[in-house]
Amino acid sequence: MEDKNNLKLTASEIGTLWGEFINGTMTDVVNRYMVSIIEDEQIKAIFEDAIKTFGKQKQQIVSFIQSDGFPVPIGFNDSDLFNGKQRLFTDIFCLNYLHIMTLHGLLGHSTSLGVSVRKDLREFYDSCNTDAKNMYHQTIELLLQKGNFQRDPLFYPAKNPEFVSSQDFTDGYFGKGRKLAATEIISISFNLKKSIMAKTLSIAFSQVAQTKEVRKFLSDSEKTADGQIKKFSKIMQTDNLPVPKSWETEVTTSTDSPFSDKLMLYHIGFLFQAAQNYHGAGLASAMRTDLVTAYEGTILKNLMVTKKWFNLMEQNRWLEQPPLAPNRKEISEEV
Repeated sequence: MEDKNNLKLTASEIGTLWGEFINGTMTDVVNRYMVSIIEDEQIKAIFEDAIKTFGKQKQQIVSFIQSDGFPVPIGFNDSDLFNGKQRLFTDIFCLNYLHIMTLHGLLGHSTSLGVSVRKDLREFYDSCNTDAKNMYHQTIELLLQKGNFQRDPLFYPAKNPEFVSSQDFTDGYFGKGRKLAATEIISISFNLKKSIMAKTLSIAFSQVAQTKEVRKFLSDSEKTADGQIKKFSKIMQTDNLPVPKSWETEVTTSTDSPFSDKLMLYHIGFLFQAAQNYHGAGLASAMRTDLVTAYEGTILKNLMVTKKWFNLMEQNRWLEQPPLAPNRKEISEEV
């Protein structure tokens, strides 16, 4: 019987630790830049808390990885942060950024918890979730206080529960059709907010990227995100529903890069890859044919973006390799 107090890391457990380290160090570098430019003391205090929280988590992640003999990833560090540069973002964008990345953190920690068996890992991810939930509440409260949090559309209650009684319920192109369901708006609104973030960062990063290839990719990713925003905004506006506001004007005209091209390129790739989870959830909840088509097209387009991203990251030797399963054939040939 295996000693439950001395369990080795499974492939899933080392995979989540590896991902938490890479993505966490990336966000931490951005947070440390933002705290250096933020003027609003309330916003700055939340960022200082976020930086302190990840510092604690990072130490634990490194300890877990090293205890089983795995090499600690390089991730992102001071070499990816250029201090003393002109500010690239306004204070309110920084706060919105922290809110969106906190949502990513909540999903990531929950996934990591769901595949962890070791008690120490489960307790660690449980504490990470608690930290992320606290940060989620803080960012929303401050955004509401400053009048910069746009809530999702409001519905008016029907008198009684109703049942679907027509094939038109699924028809988004022909026939009578029907208005968007509340269950569909969850994903549409969420995906719009994530695409707006991806577009805004693509614009900002394309202004300051140092290499032509990276600037070209960032410019293309901005156009891709913009196309997705227009596609889903049109669906909402057809039903006379408001869409989340854009943040492009929260980017300054600075061309002075605070980040390495490696970090900026990785960050945009991360957002497009993470978006696939949310678009997939939207596809699963869609009951109108036009929504299904919109999500399928978006997922395919994102796959094309991530393929270009992978090639560019690999060409520059910026993409760290996660732990791999042993190659039994190579091992046998070495004997």
